[in-house]
Amino acid sequence: MLKNSMNVALLLLIAIAVEYSTADESFDVRQHLSTVSRYGIVKDISDDSFAPSQNLDQCTPIHLNLVARHGTRAPTKKRIRELEAFAARLEVLVRDVKEQKQSLDKIPAWLIGWNSPWKGKHTGGELISEGEDELYHLGIRVREQFPSLFSEEYHPAIYSIKTTQVPRASASAVAFGMGLFSGKGKLGPGGHRAFAVTSESRASDTVLRFHDCCQSYKDFRKSQEPTVKKLKEPVLDEITHELVKQYGLNFTKQDVSSLWFLCKQEASLLNITNQACSLFSPAEVSLLEWADDLELFILKGYGNSLNYRMGVPLLEDVIQSMEQAIKAKEEGYAPGSYEKARLRFAHAETLLPFSCLIGLFLEESEFELIQREQTLQYPPKPPKTRNWRGNLVAPFAGNNMLVLYSCTSDNSSKYFVKVLHNERPIPIPGCNGSDSCPFEVFKERIAAPHLKHDYSALCNLNLEQKKDSAHGMFSQMFGWIFSPRNSDTPAQKVEL
Repeated sequence: MLKNSMNVALLLLIAIAVEYSTADESFDVRQHLSTVSRYGIVKDISDDSFAPSQNLDQCTPIHLNLVARHGTRAPTKKRIRELEAFAARLEVLVRDVKEQKQSLDKIPAWLIGWNSPWKGKHTGGELISEGEDELYHLGIRVREQFPSLFSEEYHPAIYSIKTTQVPRASASAVAFGMGLFSGKGKLGPGGHRAFAVTSESRASDTVLRFHDCCQSYKDFRKSQEPTVKKLKEPVLDEITHELVKQYGLNFTKQDVSSLWFLCKQEASLLNITNQACSLFSPAEVSLLEWADDLELFILKGYGNSLNYRMGVPLLEDVIQSMEQAIKAKEEGYAPGSYEKARLRFAHAETLLPFSCLIGLFLEESEFELIQREQTLQYPPKPPKTRNWRGNLVAPFAGNNMLVLYSCTSDNSSKYFVKVLHNERPIPIPGCNGSDSCPFEVFKERIAAPHLKHDYSALCNLNLEQKKDSAHGMFSQMFGWIFSPRNSDTPAQKVEL
C-alpha cells in the first residue's frame, strides 16, 4: 500500500511538472509559501472573474470592523534552534559524501558550510521591519479608502484598537495606528499622535485568542497531528527520493521538511530564492505548498467545525459593534459620540476561523453544507485548482474588513455589510455570491447558525465524545491515503 501511495505522488509530480514546464521562468516561489507569504507579494493575487457589486454607490460607510494578522515576523526561538541543528545535520551529510570519496559536484555550493542566518540569535518571533512596513501602509490605505470614517478627531471610544498580548501582534497594531493617524498629530516631522492599544490577558482572551482558551480545541489539534503527518508523507517520500537522486546527499523526510521550512524563511524574510528554494522544482513547491494548505485546512480551517465555531465570541463582537453603529445612526447620535471603527490585530489562528465563520473561500454548495453542519472535502491536490490557499487566506498581515453602509430609502434595505479580504471585495456564498448583502441577511443567514453555539460548551466537550471523534478521523485518514480516489477525490471529514 505504501508503494501505491508513492506511485500516486510520482504521477502527481509528473502532471504538475507538465503544467509548469512552460512557465518556469515566471514562477515566483514567494507566491507559494502558504501562510509564510509576505503581504505585498500576494495581496494583489485575485480572482479576475469576480465582478465587485455596484449596489452601494449611493450608500455611506458608517462603521468598519477589521480583523488582521500580525505582519511578517522572525522565526521563533524554537525554530531558530532547529535551524542551527539543521546546519549541523547538513555538515554531516556533506562529510558522509567526502568520506565515501564521492564527487561533490552535484552538491549546491551554498549548502557546503551553510550556517543559519539567525545563528546566535537568542530571541525570536518578533515583528521585523518588513512587517512594520506592511501594517503601517495598510493603515494609510484604509484611511484613504474610507476618508469619511476617519475624519473625526481621534478618541479611543471612536477608534478602538485591540490586540493580543503577543508582542508581534501589539507591535502590528502600533504600526497600523501610526499609518492610520499619520499627519493627525504634532509629534515629530511626520505629524504623529499618541493612541491607545488595549488587550486582554492571554489566559482569558476569548475574543482574539479563543484557540488558547479552548481545551477541546487543544485536545483535537494534538489528536490530529499523526493524521496530518500521514497525509503529508507520500509527498515528502517522493520529493525526498528525487532530491537524494539529484544531489547525492542521503536526505531523510525530516531533512526535506527542514529544507522546505528554510526555503520559506529565506524567501519570505530575506528575499533569498536561490538557495534552499532552488533545490525544489516548481512542481515540488506546488505539492509542498498544498501539503501545508491541507494541514491548515484540517487544524485551523473548514476541516472541523470546532476550528472556527470556537471563534463565536469574535463574531458576536463584530455583530454587536454593527448593531451599535446602526442604533447610533437611527437615534441620531452626535458626531464624535459613537464608535466608527473597531480594529483588531491578532494571529493566523484568529483570522482563519473568522474567515470560515463568514463563509469565505467556499462554493455555494459548500456553504450550504457548513450551514447544515456537514463536513467538507479536502482541498484538491495540484494540478487541480483550489480556493483554499494559505498564501491568500492568511498571509502575514492578511485581513478581513467588514464595512457597514447606510443607504438611502431607494434601497430595499437601509443597512448593508460589505466584506473585503486583503483589501479586495470577495464573494460571500451567504450573500448569493456577492461581496455585500443587507445587514439582516448577513446576521440571520451567515452569523446566526454559528451564534447559536456557546463557547463554553464547545470548549468543554466530554472525553468520550472526543475519543470517538478522534478514532473516526484516524480511520478515515487511512482510507483516504490508500484509496484509489486519493489522486482525484478528497475524502470527507468527521466532525469532532
